[in-house]
Amino acid sequence: IRLKFLNDTEEVAVARPEDTVGVLKSKYFPGQESQMKLIYRGQLLQDQARTLRSLRITDNCVIHCQRSRGGTAAAPALPEPGPAGPTAPGLPLGGGTLMVPTVMVVLALGWYFRINYRQLFTAPATVSLIGVTVLVTFLAFGVY
Repeated sequence: IRLKFLNDTEEVAVARPEDTVGVLKSKYFPGQESQMKLIYRGQLLQDQARTLRSLRITDNCVIHCQRSRGGTAAAPALPEPGPAGPTAPGLPLGGGTLMVPTVMVVLALGWYFRINYRQLFTAPATVSLIGVTVLVTFLAFGVY
């Protein structure tokens, strides 16, 4: 098994399929078992009693190793995720937050033009406007 650290160094670990995650940690990280996090295929190996065979870890597989905070720096820990940029106080204004009001304004404009400029709307256009209005109404009440 290849143990890969965050600083892109690798170490070859010799283990049997019957070995558990706890045995692997104690064999290659003695005294630091509680600080080491092992990740295989994007999943954190938390259950110390699971065998390598049950996790489908076979010959030449890569297990990523990360030392949690409080340990010495053989493999530096990832920084805590935080806000990407400055945030303004108040309501978050993402794209999804403004979608419903935008759709409602567009529908209101469609109905305004349908009522005031009726000569520009054909029967299929009016039926389409009714259909879109009904669909958006069901979606809006279904979500909320």
